[in-house]
Amino acid sequence: MVLLCAACAPASPAASPRAPAGEAPQAVAAEAPPHAHGGPGHAHGADGFHKDFSDAAGFSAHFDDPARDAWQRPSEVMAHLRIEPGSVVVDLGAGTGYFVAALSQRVGPSGKVLALDVEPKMVEFLAQRARREQLGNVEAKLVAPDDPALPPQGVARILIVNTWHHIDDRASYARRLCAALAPGGEVWVIDFTPESDLGPPPDHRLDAARVVSELEAGGLDAEVVEPEQLPKQYLVRAVARP
Repeated sequence: MVLLCAACAPASPAASPRAPAGEAPQAVAAEAPPHAHGGPGHAHGADGFHKDFSDAAGFSAHFDDPARDAWQRPSEVMAHLRIEPGSVVVDLGAGTGYFVAALSQRVGPSGKVLALDVEPKMVEFLAQRARREQLGNVEAKLVAPDDPALPPQGVARILIVNTWHHIDDRASYARRLCAALAPGGEVWVIDFTPESDLGPPPDHRLDAARVVSELEAGGLDAEVVEPEQLPKQYLVRAVARP
């Protein structure tokens, strides 16, 4: 589940899903790291797009490329989330931690950022990054592919960037996210549009309407937010039903 799909060249099967932060243009897929986003584990329907993201250091050069800011627009994403100081927020499929520092700053010293991933090497990388950048309110944690292991009604925001399409049985997964939301909590899914020049191959993409449907099947009320806000991606916001 990592946060940024690097270019989607074919690679060996991976044991677990993940999503990178900003996949490289498909035109340069041949130049992608050998364990780029995607893989033969994908199937349409409930199954996610599986890939090996164990080369955390290698992917960091791509996921954390400063050029990503121009299309990922992290400041605008943070503005949408409206995070309150002292909140507990989740970066689900955090990868190498592109959003972690911004989330850490917004929750402040009394809040917490749970940076979650299914790949042990990414979690190790995240923990080292948090120590190096002195982000004392960030906890990097390994989770199972089918369960984020979040506290019931314990989190204010769940941010899922370029990761949703890696998850198996997404409606069931959405139910787990719904159960974790505190009153007023929100889930935000950000992923590549079908037309984007970045992201996984077209047949592995999920359009915004499908993401809305899957979140609603999990007991959430979901909507597309300002579809033109990001040049290559859509934003979907979901809240627990009253």
